[in-house]
Amino acid sequence: MAQRKGCLIGCGVALVVGAGLLVALVFGMGKVLDIADRTLVDPKVYEAVQTGDPENEVRGKLPSGDTFVKSVLKEGGPAEPEGSTCSWYVSSSDPKAGKETVFRFCFKDGKLAQKAEYPMQ
Repeated sequence: MAQRKGCLIGCGVALVVGAGLLVALVFGMGKVLDIADRTLVDPKVYEAVQTGDPENEVRGKLPSGDTFVKSVLKEGGPAEPEGSTCSWYVSSSDPKAGKETVFRFCFKDGKLAQKAEYPMQ
């Protein structure tokens, strides 16, 4: 009888731990997909916008870009233009030389002041 209780307790613990891992996996996948929706930009969009284009038109072609990975995307890029507000994105194309490409768009005075493309560090 004592062995059965021990087995039931062990099986119960294993079930709870397994369910917890499954929830964590689903939550993690949701976060990854959410980041992708907010940060991926088609290279054609990057090429199509030009310095001087109105900020609202350029931002209308871009996802929100609001994620916790923004600090990682900033690394390795050129200096930001003084007085500008920048947004960082990841290219939706295949990585070049095994590294993802970062697209940075900087806005100042309602216009696209600068765009930059560099490999993610």
